[in-house]
Amino acid sequence: MTALFIILAELALGQMGAALGAGLAAIGAGIGIGKIGASAMEAIARQPEASGDIRSNMIVSAALIEGVAFFAVIICALVLFI
Repeated sequence: MTALFIILAELALGQMGAALGAGLAAIGAGIGIGKIGASAMEAIARQPEASGDIRSNMIVSAALIEGVAFFAVIICALVLFI
């Protein structure tokens, strides 16, 4: 069992996993925010009079997605350095 841990430490699989997780979190957030922006622009084009409500909902949704992405990146960084 100890030899397995030594081999895994040498291969740095933990660091690779953390980097992969951080990258996937950033990519997922980018895709999510892009879809929110596209949908909001489409909704504003259909109903220009509701642009204020649509824009505020878009900003709140994008902030929530970005917050989750930052949380995931921070957790992956903690795994990477600790």
